[in-house]
Amino acid sequence: MAPSPQEQPVGSKPHVLLIPYPAQGHVNPFLKLAKALHARAFHVTFVHTEYNHARLVSSLGPGAVAGADGLRFETIPDGLPPSGLDATQDIWELCEATRRTGPGHVRELLHRLGRPTTDGVPPVTCVVADGAMGYAVHVAKEMGIPAYLFFTPSACGLLAYLNFDQLVKRGYVPFRGNQTRSYHYSF
Repeated sequence: MAPSPQEQPVGSKPHVLLIPYPAQGHVNPFLKLAKALHARAFHVTFVHTEYNHARLVSSLGPGAVAGADGLRFETIPDGLPPSGLDATQDIWELCEATRRTGPGHVRELLHRLGRPTTDGVPPVTCVVADGAMGYAVHVAKEMGIPAYLFFTPSACGLLAYLNFDQLVKRGYVPFRGNQTRSYHYSF
């Protein structure tokens, strides 16, 4: 009989890399997932953007990202210029920046976390990325690491995402009339 995850040696623990979209409604469900996996003897690395990490430390102190044995935090840049403002970032600019620069940063992180460390941290064995960070799945698969998408919105929100292409094809989106921006969609 195979040993339970709690009985496995540290080096053989599954190590999951969690990559949420850098917005509160995405980070909070990923933190719950991190805690659930950690409680089941997974080694978990939670990825914040440098901007959100700094805001969290500024707001709650260094203990907010101290982690625990088997749970740690890493950061990657979000692709936007540094900002001294303690405010929510522009969502559309953030989407474009993470899509453009994220794959390289995730690839670099996976290379770094892909080998055992002297402190007993096993290599990453799985990536779970936010549905809005699909590029992370492509990067992981290129590197031979199993990867999955985790959708944080409600079932209604997920249904809207899955059918968004129909809204574009039928001409409902982009909106006509009084627009302050024009957005380009590609499917």
